[in-house]
Amino acid sequence: MADRRIIPAADDDPEDPSPVVGPSYPRLLRILGPGLITGASDDDPSGIATYAQAGAQFGYGLTWTMLVTYPMMCAIQMISARIGRTTGHGIAGVLRRHYSPPLLSFIVTLLLVANTINLGADLGAMADALGLLLPAPHALYVLLFAAICIAMQLFLQYTRYVAVLKWLTLVLFAYLISAVIVHVDWLTLVRDLVLPRLSWRSDELLTLVAVCGTTISPYLFFWQSAEEVEDLRVHPHRVDLLDAPGQGAGALRRIEVDTLTGMGYSNLVSLAIIVTTAATLGAHGITDVQTSAQAAIALRPLAGRFAATLFTAGIIGTGLLAVPVLAGSAAYAIGEARRWPAGLGRRPKEAQAFYATVVLATLVGMIIDFAPIDPMRALYWSAVVNGITAVPVMVLTMLAASRRDIMGAFAVTGTLRALGWISTLFMAVIAAATLASAVL
Repeated sequence: MADRRIIPAADDDPEDPSPVVGPSYPRLLRILGPGLITGASDDDPSGIATYAQAGAQFGYGLTWTMLVTYPMMCAIQMISARIGRTTGHGIAGVLRRHYSPPLLSFIVTLLLVANTINLGADLGAMADALGLLLPAPHALYVLLFAAICIAMQLFLQYTRYVAVLKWLTLVLFAYLISAVIVHVDWLTLVRDLVLPRLSWRSDELLTLVAVCGTTISPYLFFWQSAEEVEDLRVHPHRVDLLDAPGQGAGALRRIEVDTLTGMGYSNLVSLAIIVTTAATLGAHGITDVQTSAQAAIALRPLAGRFAATLFTAGIIGTGLLAVPVLAGSAAYAIGEARRWPAGLGRRPKEAQAFYATVVLATLVGMIIDFAPIDPMRALYWSAVVNGITAVPVMVLTMLAASRRDIMGAFAVTGTLRALGWISTLFMAVIAAATLASAVL
């Protein structure tokens, strides 16, 4: 098995104050890391299906959500990253140290359930997409993708694994290209983008919470905070900010640039998916998309084979990025909650329970995919579950990040704190409205 030990390289760390010796990547590429990967993994096959359904059913009517959610997701992801960089512990680790065990167990259980459903739906969507390009039994492709995602986390050295994830973020350009190819009603798009309209019908509310749930997802909070902790091990001069407050200015600057860029990329791609399906499927009366693969098939006669192929390839590529993140974030949360040795930078022999959780979460998700469940409904409802689960996670994250006994001088204050609470309130209102509409 490959040695997972990290060979430090000072010129790979944008926070390193020492002079750069020898060749280096452009500075922006060195800065981008947890934020970029987190943002890109947000556009997973579950997200693609949700955005496709939103565009097909409501046209450009929900494009405004991409503008509204951008500052919110930036705020909550920055706060999550700051928790990891400041304390040297992920969100679950901080909750274990400062909150009651039953509360921690409740949060981790919600995350595990949401992630597993999401993971299974993503594996199925990837298998359907590859089946369009290379016809073969669905089960074979589900097994193939599950094996690839498990192998990436078990056998790749951490630095190489992160590099692979960074390269996979490029597949999302397929959706930007698709949006350029199709015929867009730009006047209507601009109007609906800047002038939000909401009818408060139950189906529109359900779509809204699904869009918000897949855009602001709890697994992203846990992943980005945990990756900041991993990076403390990768870069030898970095120390958690509680013990090295002098590193704060550079660290917070890097987190800000990384997160703003990653979330901006994520929302731009999400907007492109809504626009593409609104301009094609919605404009031609195709308002019910059963699977993401069906969306790709429907695009062929309306947008051309090239656009449809790009759409299909994007489902596969972003799935390979998102499934390991889903399994990994669950393993980080459980590992920290249970005080296990945890982290993708450790060898499997050093963190057996952590890696067992990664494998088990992926396998359970795979099994769910073989259940007699409508795949589009699974994708769609996984986003709704994420939207509802996000609320208690965001509340606890904001409470922890605001406490000086946890964050010291780096406790979240001012505009960032206000925006974080606004984001939490927004998600709570959306979730409550959806639950009310389902009951009434």
